[in-house]
Amino acid sequence: MSKRWSLALASAMITLSVAACGSPGQPGAPAAGNGTGAASGAAGASYKVGLVYSKSGPLASYGQQYRQGLTAGIAYATQGTGAVAGRPIQITEQDDAGDPAKAVASATDLIGQGNTIIAGSTSSGVALQVAPLAKDNKVLFISGPAAADAVTGANRYTFRSGRQTYQDVATAGSMLGDVKGKKVTVLAQDSAFGKANVSAVTAVLGAKGATVSAVEVPSAATDLTPFATKVKGSAPDLLFVAWAGANATAMWTTLGQQGVFDSTKVVTGLDIKATHALFGEVATKINFLSHFFEGAADNAAYQALDAGLKKQSATVDLFTNDGFVAGQMIVHALESSGGDVDKMVTALEGWTFEGPKGSLEIRAEDHALLQPMFTATLKKDGSNVVPQLVDTLDAATVAPPVTPFK
Repeated sequence: MSKRWSLALASAMITLSVAACGSPGQPGAPAAGNGTGAASGAAGASYKVGLVYSKSGPLASYGQQYRQGLTAGIAYATQGTGAVAGRPIQITEQDDAGDPAKAVASATDLIGQGNTIIAGSTSSGVALQVAPLAKDNKVLFISGPAAADAVTGANRYTFRSGRQTYQDVATAGSMLGDVKGKKVTVLAQDSAFGKANVSAVTAVLGAKGATVSAVEVPSAATDLTPFATKVKGSAPDLLFVAWAGANATAMWTTLGQQGVFDSTKVVTGLDIKATHALFGEVATKINFLSHFFEGAADNAAYQALDAGLKKQSATVDLFTNDGFVAGQMIVHALESSGGDVDKMVTALEGWTFEGPKGSLEIRAEDHALLQPMFTATLKKDGSNVVPQLVDTLDAATVAPPVTPFK
């Protein structure tokens, strides 16, 4: 079974067309190059951390959430000092704008400046290009929101602070129970993004006995009725929607008009808050897989995330968890190593800790981040729609197969 797919799932990419591009320079956030607000008189040389992420570009809203979460995570893990054993954590930011070539150049520059930890990849394409640099230069790389399965097992120096595609697809499959003998249709655009999702669903659910087919839509299509009609005619037990583009609302509306929701379970990924209104009138009829949303969990780490974001005039959202967990990982690695990279790697391998989602484990064999996942629905709240937790899947239920290091 193929275990490596290079793009994130479902409607997560809708954000490319609707989410406002943001800047992490919120009140209370550490300035680039100035650490995390630790007192300037802290003893000892700073620990240097390079942050290469989408501060601008199509995934800037994701990057902003990650950066805000990172600030809160470091503050939580250091009990507000921003320092480890008296040594401040100095973060130097570089904006890759989602461009892998720019990310590689930025990471190379930061490594040359003595940064022994690189974090922040928002895009899967970026993460897959930065990972080899970590191995070649023996620096710790903690990938961020990038969901590509190939980041797991990339090399011993590469970790991740978010979920991966396999965990998304496995969560979707859980909504069918035993998928053996069930019909699954993937509705996707005829693009690299769409084909990657078709491949992912086929590899995960097809391997468990489901019959997987696809309805692929030309990206430039304006009349979506024929495709919705084809979906309805195939009568799948589950329709998995992987859609990226400005015509998302039209697509969802057409599915509703053709009665697809009356005869099949429709599943897609829950994206950031700014996209929830895109689902239109059918919003409450969709089943969502999710790796995080406001109210999905409640523990000490979640409360610290919430409080830390409020200090930045921000709120809990999809990728704030990934930043917070990265902050926890960075602090734990530094506390256990004194700055020695190989000791950082050893300290993180097999580490079990409590993140905002719940109990997390970094699998030693391939650095997969084993974590709970969620299913949800949207409910109306006045003129808005808000997520409602349906189920929490434990980490073992959605754990990806072990991927040996390259």
